[in-house]
Amino acid sequence: MKIALFGFSGFLGSHLLCHLKFEMISVNMRQIDWNNSIPKNVEIFINLIGKAHDHKGTATENDYYFANVELTKHIFQEFVKSDSKLFIHISSIAAVEEFESESPLKEQANSNPVSIYGKTKREAEKWLLEQKLPDHKKVIILRPAMIHGPGDKGNLGLLYKIISKGIPYPLASFDNNRSFLSIDNFCFFISEIIENKDRIDSGIYHICDDEPVSTKTVIGIIKKVTNKKTINLSIPKILIQGIAKIGDAIPFPINTKRLKKMTGSLLVSNEKIKNTLHIKTLPVSAEEGLFKTIKSFKNK
Repeated sequence: MKIALFGFSGFLGSHLLCHLKFEMISVNMRQIDWNNSIPKNVEIFINLIGKAHDHKGTATENDYYFANVELTKHIFQEFVKSDSKLFIHISSIAAVEEFESESPLKEQANSNPVSIYGKTKREAEKWLLEQKLPDHKKVIILRPAMIHGPGDKGNLGLLYKIISKGIPYPLASFDNNRSFLSIDNFCFFISEIIENKDRIDSGIYHICDDEPVSTKTVIGIIKKVTNKKTINLSIPKILIQGIAKIGDAIPFPINTKRLKKMTGSLLVSNEKIKNTLHIKTLPVSAEEGLFKTIKSFKNK
């Protein structure tokens, strides 16, 4: 089976290339004639292209729109012209909710994106869902919770740097639970969709680990990996929230939105896709996946 992979050089793409046991065609959209590099007999398109992080602080709204919407349109149009039967598009749970959800988010939940990232991911979803498909073609839109693994450059790495340096964690007064997705389980979901493509219908599916994990548990794993005995500070919530409001008005390391992301509960349900694909248990537990990721930070 031949699979066209878009976004092969990124974090997700590099892991999929190692994990999937199929003939992978890495498509470079920076080439002028990229569409001519896709073999006619490709059976599946996987779109991993997207812009999430802006570590340099130089990205514009147009940059996000181009990466998350326009390129998706171009790839989909090639999919429609091809003989391929399945288009797998990686969206994000940020297309639905970015801060808090005390109950596990299901696919029919009202969308409430706030950032330009979440909004452009949602716009790409809506555009794909509006397209008319030939009867023999399917479009699967996946909304992963926060994905992590070796090579991850997201927020887990920042938290690791703080705790590994012995800096006290100041938000221990907040109790929360968040859904994550280890890169191993992400690759497993993709593999299962490919293997069972006749069983799954077009539509949106949420993917995450089976168990949510609290920030305190994540910190405990970091301490175990680094052998640090950093203390946790239970500063009163009202004081932290007051400091965050100051950050809304002036440049400051923390503001209200960032505090919500760090301390709020954001739960995701993977019930729909597990039922559809008859998956009972994922290969890696949430804590096992986090331990593997955090251990990889230590080995850098």
